[in-house]
Amino acid sequence: MSGAAFSNPAPAAAPVSVPTPLTLLAFDFGLKRTGVAAGNTLLRSAQPLRTVAAEGDARLKPIEALVREWQPAALVVGIPYHPDGAAHDNTRRAQRFARQLRGRFGLPVHEVDERWSTTEALSDLHGGERLTAGARDADAAAAAILLEQYFRENP
Repeated sequence: MSGAAFSNPAPAAAPVSVPTPLTLLAFDFGLKRTGVAAGNTLLRSAQPLRTVAAEGDARLKPIEALVREWQPAALVVGIPYHPDGAAHDNTRRAQRFARQLRGRFGLPVHEVDERWSTTEALSDLHGGERLTAGARDADAAAAAILLEQYFRENP
């Protein structure tokens, strides 16, 4: 057989670079309850996980367990403001909580304006939408809304 019968194979296509999905955890901070949700950068959607019903530093132990379980690349914390954008006492408390998370876990912590997340979560819960997505309460659903908002604002 002559070499003419064989053709050179087509050049190999360049490997397609698929971004590695990064997991994020989001927190809807409250004085008595903190909603938690998880999502990833590939799907850009969030799922409500649970609500941590603890106050002060007592909330950090269950949050630490979630951080160990999910191994997030970053955290997202909802920061509440008055409808006109003015800060209030809970604004400063949520910002302090974000700083605590950053210091304790050494992860990037992104803050998201959460003026309407709880209202949206309650509306969704009454419509059944978030309940079917796995939320058991408005706090976890609000955390999922915060994370989806973060994904929308950070393409």
